[in-house]
Amino acid sequence: MWEYTDKVKEHFLNPRNVGIVDDADGVGEVGSLACGDALKLSIKLDENKLIKEAKFQTFGCASAIASSSALTEMVIGKTLEEARRITNENIAEYLGGLPKEKMHCSVMGRDALEKAIECYLGEEAKAVEGEIVCECFGVTDIQIERAVRENSLKSIEDVTDYVKAGGGCGNCHDKIQDIIDDIMGSEAAPRTKKKALTNLQKIRMIEEILESEIKPALEKDGGNIELVDVAGNKVTVRMRGACATCSRSQMTLNNYVETVLKDRVSHELVVEEV
Repeated sequence: MWEYTDKVKEHFLNPRNVGIVDDADGVGEVGSLACGDALKLSIKLDENKLIKEAKFQTFGCASAIASSSALTEMVIGKTLEEARRITNENIAEYLGGLPKEKMHCSVMGRDALEKAIECYLGEEAKAVEGEIVCECFGVTDIQIERAVRENSLKSIEDVTDYVKAGGGCGNCHDKIQDIIDDIMGSEAAPRTKKKALTNLQKIRMIEEILESEIKPALEKDGGNIELVDVAGNKVTVRMRGACATCSRSQMTLNNYVETVLKDRVSHELVVEEV
């Protein structure tokens, strides 16, 4: 499981400013359900042009909810110029830190804020800038360059943590590495012939195998399984239906679920029940 700070847990369990601002002055939407994360941020200004109200709606993990909640607190009472200076690192710092694998959630918040401000100012929505590098998540070279420069990212894994690029099929790894090399020079992590699966790649592969193979097999006997988390090589699941009360559920977990995932994804995986 991820190691979350108390403040992240607080904003996840008790998120602030959830919803949509009535008659909003600016709205920013980023991400997509296809990518696994989506965020809508709406803001309203007072007579002094200060942000007096900010609300969010998000589809995402605990970090996405916490980052969005924190962002609304951070922008209220600020001018647009002050709000525009908020970075993804500021959001993470406000929460006492985020797991590096979840930094893309703070980036999503920063991007939604920028779009909401552009909406208020009447600035036309920017066309997709640059060339799509990561087809899986629709991330461009411009977005990757910005993340690398702002956060001094030195490896493909770092880029995946911040903008998700490279976390799918892996076909874009060479292009991502070229960008890192151009910007970071000698500070860039050395190239390797074969990169280990990123956490996002593992999650996608595990989800696909659970849906296409393991769940259908368990459902035949009235059982089911739910993926709770993937942290490194540790896969946490929750047994459902008949599997939740079956005396042989641990045997099913070890001899079937773990065996299949080790065979299809990585022999280093360990499956545990929450």
